[in-house]
Amino acid sequence: MTGSEDFARFLDFVPGCFVFLGNGKESAPLHNPTYDFNDDGLVYGAKFHASIVRRRLRPATA
Repeated sequence: MTGSEDFARFLDFVPGCFVFLGNGKESAPLHNPTYDFNDDGLVYGAKFHASIVRRRLRPATA
């Protein structure tokens, strides 16, 4: 996806990825004056990041 996001510059120096985490189908788009962040979605983001940490910290098997 093309866009005006500076995060790509960080990826030149450290490994990472850009994630689009939805806010529900009923949500107004980002940068819309009626946009209202759905706090209930925070749990999905937290679970996503926790699963990455668990995978990265998993001990190597013999």
